[in-house]
Amino acid sequence: MPVLRRFRGESVHKVDQKGRVSVPAPFRRVIEEGDPDWTEGLNPTFVLIYGMPSGHCLEGYTLEGAARLDEKVARLPAFSRERRALERLLNTQSVYAQVDENGRIVLPQRLREMFGLTDEALFAGMGEHFQVWAPKAYQDDMAGIDAWREGLDEGGDPFALLDAMDREGRS
Repeated sequence: MPVLRRFRGESVHKVDQKGRVSVPAPFRRVIEEGDPDWTEGLNPTFVLIYGMPSGHCLEGYTLEGAARLDEKVARLPAFSRERRALERLLNTQSVYAQVDENGRIVLPQRLREMFGLTDEALFAGMGEHFQVWAPKAYQDDMAGIDAWREGLDEGGDPFALLDAMDREGRS
């Protein structure tokens, strides 16, 4: 099934003492669409991955998005080191999360501590997935992206990379 909506935008939300945090309403719509078992009145489920290479934030995937990742991993040779490592990073180092009737999720204490999500969580849309950051860590990461953009050739347009991919026949 094609992705109809995408995760877009950024917003900061309070994390309470129990680890509850509101998921941005537009993100909830994408999560609902990406949960094949969701129907009106049920709480949608998604996956939070904490084993991603950046290691600075949680990565949220719809159930369908996580299944697409799993399918890619499954194309690797069975029992290969690469497949075992990716399975561990994507499946072992992840948790299911469910959006409650109030639009909140509960972030496990271990993950709150791991990513510094004590008072606030910043949700950043990344298209097919989203990220959950401590606001300061997100600002630091954005500073790195800004430095990369400034380092491009004068007049360099980072979006020109997309046109170059089209010319090379990659999608």
